[in-house]
Amino acid sequence: MMKFGASRLGLLGFVLGALVFAATGCARTQPSGDAAQETSAQESPAQNAPAQEQQRPNIVVILADDLGFSDLGSYGSEIPTPHLDRLARQGMRFSNFYVTPRCAPTRASLLTGLYNHRAGMGHMPGGWELPRRVQRTFGSPHYQKHLRDRAATLAEVLKERAGYRTGIFGKWHLSTTRAHWPTRHGFDRFYGVPSGGGFYFWPPPSPVADRKVVAENAVTAPAATDWQAETGWHSTEAFAARAARFVEDAAGDEQPFFLYLASIAPHYALQAFPSAIAEHEGDYRTGWDRLRRRRYERLTESGLLDSARAPLPERDPYVPAWDSVDNKERWDRKMAIYAAQVQSLDRRVGQVLDALDRRGERENTIVLFLSDNGACAEDMNRSASGATLGGPRSFVSYDRPWAHLSSTPFRGFKQDTYEGGIASPLIARWPGRIPEGASSDQVGHVIDLMPTLLDAAGATYPDSLGGRDLLSLDGRSLLPALEGEGTDALPERTLFWEHEGNRAVRRGRWKAVSVHGYGWALFDMKNDRTETTDLSEKRPRKVEQLARRYRQWADEVGVGDWSRIAE
Repeated sequence: MMKFGASRLGLLGFVLGALVFAATGCARTQPSGDAAQETSAQESPAQNAPAQEQQRPNIVVILADDLGFSDLGSYGSEIPTPHLDRLARQGMRFSNFYVTPRCAPTRASLLTGLYNHRAGMGHMPGGWELPRRVQRTFGSPHYQKHLRDRAATLAEVLKERAGYRTGIFGKWHLSTTRAHWPTRHGFDRFYGVPSGGGFYFWPPPSPVADRKVVAENAVTAPAATDWQAETGWHSTEAFAARAARFVEDAAGDEQPFFLYLASIAPHYALQAFPSAIAEHEGDYRTGWDRLRRRRYERLTESGLLDSARAPLPERDPYVPAWDSVDNKERWDRKMAIYAAQVQSLDRRVGQVLDALDRRGERENTIVLFLSDNGACAEDMNRSASGATLGGPRSFVSYDRPWAHLSSTPFRGFKQDTYEGGIASPLIARWPGRIPEGASSDQVGHVIDLMPTLLDAAGATYPDSLGGRDLLSLDGRSLLPALEGEGTDALPERTLFWEHEGNRAVRRGRWKAVSVHGYGWALFDMKNDRTETTDLSEKRPRKVEQLARRYRQWADEVGVGDWSRIAE
């Protein structure tokens, strides 16, 4: 296996770089926060446009929902994910890629290239009382029910500046208001859910009974004909079927396409077809302790992580030892359902990849796969009376112990700013540009995906669009890292996170983390990627330096004081 970030690609990287067609332009990047002092290091040079101006690549972005860092076979899991594993073999895996701690903020950053607060999604768009209270309390453009007008989406820019056909299939979760649905943000096609997920069968279970499926701009009645599933309509299958159809319709056209497949899976509720669950029942009676150790061993044996620099932390203090728990059959079934959801997602990714192959579009398509945040540790049980665990009326989560397995080898979960909440798999494939079977330990962030993809498309991010003055991008192009240019491909910068008062800042090897209401902890990410040893007392100056950078950034992007909400 080739690994980049530790060594250069050599002659192949030189040849690939020589093929670049610079005249088509690139994404303009202008960092915010303390990174404004590092502009020259973060701006994308104009050397990463496609080799052929007349043939811009198709773009496919696939986003999982609440998938843990180690839930794919190529990231150490025992869950069979052959299609995503194939994608990894044909491209590159990142071991240091970050998202935000929660779903809607990540989606905002992915589509705008902005930190989520700057994009207007400092918290969640709505759906229950807490987001409404946040919006009322802060009353700022950084905490809205939808994206800011000054935030252009990737779909908008690709469509208006590079002539792309655009489609989104699955979970939008950036507004429930029709005026802010995807078709108002640059997408030609939309089939999915404007709000959050939480369901797989139709109709949704009672806790999310208000969910609606929309086709373009109209609420539609899901039907089994959307996907000939085992029994009736299923969201994972239906969204992927529409996505594959979009590829089939767009393939061969002179107009390139941008496909965004945003799955609900494997977010709770635990729901899957009985036959899919049966494939995994019994596999998890080994328990989370042994399985966590096995995942860690596979991660280190594959070279994705170094055991000397990423030791496996002790079991989470709120997770009991497997040998001490009762009702192991129910615990086994919970994880079997979760595994079925992940495997279903993998199969539907395969359906989209097969459509690309069938229509001869594989070579000219860049494919990215990632998760929106870390594994979810919520203890959820709001099933209807008498509901079968895993059935259509079930509304149960797999809980903290199994989320701890999904987060292997990290500590923390969704909503946290420890690595378990913000580290995501990232798999990237672009034949002829991204080396096969490669891995990278260079640091990337979800804010980088928009400038990366604009760079790949040879499109320039505009100062204004549709009469709106746009905010400058926070991210930078990752193409140098994707093309294997080595450890100096991405100059050092500072990255930031905040969600519900949980904060983090990382610059180079140093990361500071603060849980809401507590002080800063400091970790050496070069030698302790898994955050096992707090060095804040030994290096107080480093803590203050990072904390000062964080405060400057928080002021610039409009982070609210969470203590006003938590009172």
